[in-house]
Parts: sequence; C-alpha cells; structure tokens
Amino acid sequence: MASSHIILPPDDDEEEQRRRGEDEDPWARSVLPPLAPEQAMKAAASPFSATCVRISRDSYPNLRALRNASSVSLSDAAYVKISEGDFGYILDDVPHLVDYLPDALTYPNPLQDHPAYSTVRQYFVNEDDTVPQKMVVQKNSRRGVHFRRAGPRQRVYFESDEVKACIVTCGGLCPGLNTVIRELVCGLSHMYNVSKIYGIQNGYKGFYSSNYLTLTPKSVDDIHKRGGTILGTSRGGHDTKKIVDNIQDRGINQVYIIGGDGTQKGAYEIYKEIRKRGLKVSVAGVPKTIDNDIAIIDKSFGFDTAVEEAQRAIDSAHVEACSAENGIGLVKLMGRYSGFIAMYATLASRDVDCCLVPESPFYMDGEGGLLQYIEKRLKENKHMVIVVAEGAGQDLIAKSLSTSEQQDASGNKLLLDIGLWLTHKIKDYFKSKKVEMTIKYIDPTYMIRAIPSNASDNVYCTLLSHSAIHGAMAGYSFTVGMVNGRHAYIPFYRVTSTRNKVNITDRMWARLLSSTNQPSFMSLEDIDDQARETDRIANKPPLPTGINHRAANSLDQSASSSTNGEI
Repeated sequence: MASSHIILPPDDDEEEQRRRGEDEDPWARSVLPPLAPEQAMKAAASPFSATCVRISRDSYPNLRALRNASSVSLSDAAYVKISEGDFGYILDDVPHLVDYLPDALTYPNPLQDHPAYSTVRQYFVNEDDTVPQKMVVQKNSRRGVHFRRAGPRQRVYFESDEVKACIVTCGGLCPGLNTVIRELVCGLSHMYNVSKIYGIQNGYKGFYSSNYLTLTPKSVDDIHKRGGTILGTSRGGHDTKKIVDNIQDRGINQVYIIGGDGTQKGAYEIYKEIRKRGLKVSVAGVPKTIDNDIAIIDKSFGFDTAVEEAQRAIDSAHVEACSAENGIGLVKLMGRYSGFIAMYATLASRDVDCCLVPESPFYMDGEGGLLQYIEKRLKENKHMVIVVAEGAGQDLIAKSLSTSEQQDASGNKLLLDIGLWLTHKIKDYFKSKKVEMTIKYIDPTYMIRAIPSNASDNVYCTLLSHSAIHGAMAGYSFTVGMVNGRHAYIPFYRVTSTRNKVNITDRMWARLLSSTNQPSFMSLEDIDDQARETDRIANKPPLPTGINHRAANSLDQSASSSTNGEI
C-alpha cells in the first residue's frame, strides 16, 4: 500500500524519545503533500512505497496546525496544495487548471478594456496576494495559514466566446439565492462578455434529468426581488459520473455550484472526476447556509436577512407575552448544529429572557434547571420570551420519547420539534404547580427561508458572485468566501471538514448571558470540556486535566503578580 507524507523534523525531545526506542504517533510529524494525481497513482502501483519531502523545522508548527485544523484523508492527498514561506507562512492553495493541463493557454483579461474598470488603479489582484486565516496574533507569532486572495487576474484561461457556464442551486432555501444567480449571470455577461449561460433545474439531479434553462441578463433582471430560487432546488440526487458525463457531453467549462457543506462536498467530487478525465473545466462553489455554519468564512449570505426577520418573530412573541398574565412567548429558529441565528437575533432584540442553542447543553428539572428559571422569571417580570434553536435539546427529547434516528435525503438527522416539546413540558410543570400561565409558540422557519435578501445581503451576494467569476475565469477551482473581511479562494476540503459553531466560552456568548440574565445551565466540568475543545481546534494546548478555569485564572493572576512584583 502506497503512502505519501511531508516528513517533519523532530523536536529535540522527540528526537531523544526516538533514540530511546519509544513508540511514536505515526501522524505526529506528518501531513499530506500536494501530489499530482498522476504521482499518487504511480506511487499506488508500488506496494509499500512512500514519497517524502523534508521541510524546515520553522514551518513544523504551522503544518501541524494545518493538519489538525482540517481532516485531510488519504484520498485527498493528490489535490492538496501547500506551500511555505518565511516566518512560518503557509499557503493552503486551491487547485488550478495547470496542475493537470500544463500547456493550457492564457489570454488578456477583457476587463482591462472595460470602460467601467479601466480607470481603476491596481484593479487586478497580485498573484502573491493572500488572506490570513487568523487576524489576532502575538508579537512572536508565526504568520500561519493563508488562502489565495479572490479577484480578477491579468491573464485568464478562457476566451469569452468559448465559455459555456452553468449554475445550480442545491439544498434548502435561503435569502439571497436569486441574487447570487442574477449576479453570476450579469457578471459573466457584462464583465467577460459571456453569452452561453445555463441554469440547472432542481439541484444536482437536474444535470441528467432535466433540460438546461438558458439564462440572460434580461431573464434574471428582477429575480433578486423574489425569495427562493428560480432554478428550483432539491436534496440528494448527486451522481458524480452522470453529472460529469453531462458536463462533458454539453461542453460546459465553468460550473457554479451554490449550496451548503454537503453541496460543497459534491462540488469537490465533481472537480476530482473532472480532473481525472483531464477536462478543461473550472468548478466554483458559493457556500450557502442560513445557519451560518460553514467553516473558515466570516459568514454566509442570507444570514443578516435571517436575523432581521427572526427579530420580527421575537417582537411578536414579546407582544403576546406582555399581553397575558404569566405570558410566555416561545420562538423556534433555525440552527440544526449551530445557534448563530438564535444568538444574534437575541442580542438584536433585547427582549429575550432565555436563549437555547445546540452548543450549550441544558437540563429541565431540579435546582438551576430551565423550568425553575422560567418560574423565577415569571415571578419577577410577569412575562417571558424564550428563543430556541431547532437543534437544541435533541438529546432530552430523544430520552423522553425513545425515538429512533432518521435522516433526510441529504443525510442530515431529522430533528424533533424542540419548540412543541418545550411547550408541553412548560405547561405540565405549571399545571402541577397550580399556576395559571399562557404560552404562545411561534415557528417562523419557512417564512424566514423564503423571503428575499435585504440590502446588506444583496451587496454581499454580488461580491461573492463576482469573486467566483474572476476565479473561474482565472482557471481555479474553489469555494469562495469572506475571510477576515477579505474575499478568498478556499480549498473545498477546508470548508467541508468541520462546522462553524457558537463558542460558548467566548465574549459574544457572555454578552448574550448578560443581556438575557439567564444561567449558563452548565457545570464547571462542562465549561472546561468546551474550553478544551475550542483550544484543540485553535491548536492551543488544553488546560491540564483536573484544573478548571477558576484555578487557571488564579494561576495566571499569581504568575502576573510574581512577574510584576520586586525580584
């Protein structure tokens, strides 16, 4: 069996350990290298062969951090492009046509003659421009992982009249889908003079089960004012070989795929099959998730609109709660695995007394439980508003109902209705206490998904779409997104290897707790576990076992006082 690694030099203590003959973790000093598929296949033909590249010790911590931050499988080794620079600089690059078509021709970018862009100084992006993944660093920090900056290049790999582009939307609805479609069509047409643009109907299966829809700037002129997607969408239906067969048969050479993490995984598989066949095709992914749970990027389009609309539902719940004796308004918002909409809508509203998210476990009964807190709040204020993300408390429902886990067409776990379950639990609790109360349950999920994007999201969708077009014309295949306020091209595997989640040990969650005055519903052990997980993801050493945050803070304070005092 073939293997290929970048061999990292051992630290001094590791070298000493090796001399003593102690066992070592085989992954402790290796990451997957940027091999071409042909090299990987050649290596696979020779059993037990290995391709090794030694690198300097200076980049060792950064490459280890890169390996920890992204789950790179052996099958992805041929598609990973990592390069290093001075002071611990790491570029996690995206695939390009020349990786497997070295003789591909280039052409002058049509934008240099475009009247709207020709007067802009330094409009074209420098090839060496990159965007750092981490912005907050210390004085002696290494430069860390970077991504290639998005934007137009001086040379492109497609002539305008040879481009045949297609656009597909997959997964659930989200505000801004039609805006992205519109800006892709208008951007290709107005900036690069592309005339052959097609829409794939009803998701991935539309590649091989439906006729293509011809798209023009005129046909998409006002679609941004409508919710949903004019192309239709669906979950599942991904058959890589059928899709690429269709792309090849129709002569498509630019594929724009709009969807969540599952859709981006599908885009990655499509790219790999395209590369295996040696086709001159760029694949550009535009990440879409209303939950804002796509990794690496600052936020996903439609999120601002969703928070704004969710706040309207919270306002309605507050009115209902205030208008009744011991009134409770309960609002369920989207958030299967990540509670960003619930958290931000709560912070924006300032009328919420309790916010429950999937990342923060809670319990119902007993001292410090949710029911006791609700009772206390009603005694104080005579009314209460609760916001709950749809993925919160699923373990509690499963225990009480003894249900089996089911999945939808995309492989996502079908969630039980936490809002309805909480409503019954709260009613039963106050009935047992012989206390009169009124509870109004509001579920605005599909109302939020179906609305058009607001002004902020419209601008964001435009920038994402244009960045995707520039990258595809330049021959890259990638997922586009904003990283630390700059648009960047991110490798597919980086945005699909993990999820973005609410960090309940950082200042934003503390702001929420301060706003709602709710307890955290977590023990010190739960908080320490969360901190260790956060530190692991950030590639920092975790707190020692048995030491909680209070003890750690005490250690920090004592260390500070000892260094500031007289010696």
